[in-house]
Amino acid sequence: MTTAEPDNNDRQAGSAGTTLSLKRFDAFIFDLDGVITQTAKVHAVAWKRMFDEYLAKHTPEAAPFDIESDYLRYVDGKPRYDGVRSFLQSRDITLPFGDPGDAPGRETICGLGNLKDDLYHATLRSDGVEVYDSSIELLHCLRDAGIRTAIVSSSRNCLDVLKAAGIVDLFDARVDGIELDRLHMPGKPAPDMFIEASRRIGTTPERCVGIEDATSGVEALRAAGFGCVVGVNRAKQTKALYEHGAGVVVDDLAELKLVS
Repeated sequence: MTTAEPDNNDRQAGSAGTTLSLKRFDAFIFDLDGVITQTAKVHAVAWKRMFDEYLAKHTPEAAPFDIESDYLRYVDGKPRYDGVRSFLQSRDITLPFGDPGDAPGRETICGLGNLKDDLYHATLRSDGVEVYDSSIELLHCLRDAGIRTAIVSSSRNCLDVLKAAGIVDLFDARVDGIELDRLHMPGKPAPDMFIEASRRIGTTPERCVGIEDATSGVEALRAAGFGCVVGVNRAKQTKALYEHGAGVVVDDLAELKLVS
C-alpha cells in the first residue's frame, strides 16, 4: 500500500490501494465527467453523432469519429470548441472559428460545437445522470473530515449536471466552462482552472489532491503543482495517465484510503 505525499513521484498501480494522509492536504479538487458522474459516455455519443454527420456530408472520404481512440485523443477533458478544432485538424479539415452564438450545425468551430451541445442535452434529458457511488462516498467522507472540495470541469453544463445528480452541496467551489470564458482562461491541459479552484477554497496547489480521468486533466494538475495527482483509469489508459503527470493511478476511487 502506498502513501501519497505532496511531492509524490511514485508510479503505483491502483489495485493495491493508496493511502492519503489528510494531515498533508487541505482540499481535494475533482474533475466531473468520468470522475464523479458517468456522463463521459453521453458526451462521446454526442461527439460521434455530430462529427460523423458532418463528415458524411462534407468530407465522406475522411475516417469517421472513433469513440475508443478519437474521443480520448482529441476531445476528452478539453473545452468544447477546442475539441472540435482538435478533431478536425486530425482529419486535415480547417473551419473558421465563427461566433459562440452560431446556430447549431453551422459550418464553423462554434456551430459544430453548439450542435454537439444540443445533442448532449437531448440525451441528458432523456437518460438522466448516473454517478459513481464510490466517488460520492469519498466526497461525503471528505466533508465529514472537514476537508474542502471543489469541482473543475471544462463543460459549460457543469452546474446543470450537478443539479441533476443532486450533489451541488458537496462542493465548496466550482470552476467550469462558463468561468473559463468569463475569466478568459486557457482550458486543460493548461493549469489555470485548477490553480483558480485552489485559490477559491483558500489554499495552494501543493496542499491539494487533484483527481482526473483525462490525460489533459492530469497534465494540467501536474503543471499546477498539485501535491498529489490521482488518475482514475476509466478508459484503460494507465500508462498514458502516468506519462501525462499522474503520481497515482486507480481504477476506482474506492481504492483511496483516507487516514487522519
